[in-house]
Amino acid sequence: MSARYRFRDRHEAGRELASRLEPLRCERPLVLALPRGGVPVAYEVATALGAPLDVIVVRKLGVPFQPELGMGAIGERGVRVLNQEIVDAARVTAAELAAVEAQEAREVVRRARRYRGDRPAAALEGRTVVIVDDGLATGSTARAAIRIARAQGPARIVLAVPVGSPEVVRELEQDADEVVAVLQPPHLGGVGAWYADFTQTSDDEVVTLLAAARAAQVAAADTPLADDEILITVDGVELEGRLTVPEGAIGIVLFAHGSGSGRHSPRNRSVAGALNHAGLGTLLFDLLTDRESGDRANVFDVDLLAARLVGATQWLRGSVDFGTLPLGYFGASTGAAAALGAAARADVEVDAIVSRGGRPDLAARDLAAVRAPTLLIVGGEDQVVLELNREAARQLHCEHRLEIVRGATHLFEEPGALETVAGLATQWFVLHLGRVLRRSDGAPGPAR
Repeated sequence: MSARYRFRDRHEAGRELASRLEPLRCERPLVLALPRGGVPVAYEVATALGAPLDVIVVRKLGVPFQPELGMGAIGERGVRVLNQEIVDAARVTAAELAAVEAQEAREVVRRARRYRGDRPAAALEGRTVVIVDDGLATGSTARAAIRIARAQGPARIVLAVPVGSPEVVRELEQDADEVVAVLQPPHLGGVGAWYADFTQTSDDEVVTLLAAARAAQVAAADTPLADDEILITVDGVELEGRLTVPEGAIGIVLFAHGSGSGRHSPRNRSVAGALNHAGLGTLLFDLLTDRESGDRANVFDVDLLAARLVGATQWLRGSVDFGTLPLGYFGASTGAAAALGAAARADVEVDAIVSRGGRPDLAARDLAAVRAPTLLIVGGEDQVVLELNREAARQLHCEHRLEIVRGATHLFEEPGALETVAGLATQWFVLHLGRVLRRSDGAPGPAR
């Protein structure tokens, strides 16, 4: 990977791009992503702006003997853009051009059907439309997307990308009403050089993110399907909690608080709010009663905390309304150890785990048995806990990732640190819980 990269991945690029687009919030925009790579970027933009998300399907027309070199693009509604200079320079014949067009036209139809299903494309008339991709190289696909959108009568079109060639940005300012590019390096080289992780986005990820964006819109517009104070009985002990489930939720995340914290923890409530906004349900509950939490030995009794979490999981799995939804664990400090310990049990079905400033060392004997995809988030200035998490990552055999929030200490109290945690957790749960839901049912809703 080139040392030039600026963005960790498309999601981080999307969050940075969204900060530049914040003034558009008051225009109630519609976000359109160029699949596939533009969808993770656009998901973050739509989430930040509280905007609906759809795709605008465009395919590059690659030179037959050098497919990565675009000689034009073709898109929905029969839109076609051709770079005649490249066609002539590459000596592409009319027959070769027609063959490439026919192949890509079929792919446009397939992808539109795959991504939207039976849903119609979003109506653009009179709207501020934000077209998002992961970068601009030749600009052919972006130009085709703008033409497709323009024909449908939007009030304004904004093209937005994390990185783009300055020359192409200037050219596209003639097509769009506004072009926003976070980076405009004089020597682009390639879009992928500006990302540490430029892994190809899959069709499954596109469908998952679109489903999550729809669920978030429903969650923002409607009264939650559930938002209740509850009591969970585990081994004869009543534990207080709050269950919040948006309409159309794609999964539910159980919070395992640590170090004597409870369901009223402002940090965990902040993260829970971000998850709710993204169309995920949350269950915040006290792992210990008030009396139990007064004994510090209980706070570090990971076996006890894990048993309580298992009990809450079984309670939720037994729910008629929500028991079939995918489940995740969000654990903080000692609560992260409890989450890992609970997930290692053979009789527990959990689909994703996020640890914030966790103590996975307290669950060391269980790490190798954890099966759920696990994200470890640690502050860059929390050196002792960071080393503990690095060692834990080496012991995990499941899919896992360690994310270091630069400049953050153990409690993530620095400006923007907790928001970064919420963004990383949301991304992890949306992708992994959404994937499980789609495997079982193919659409949002309580079916497994």
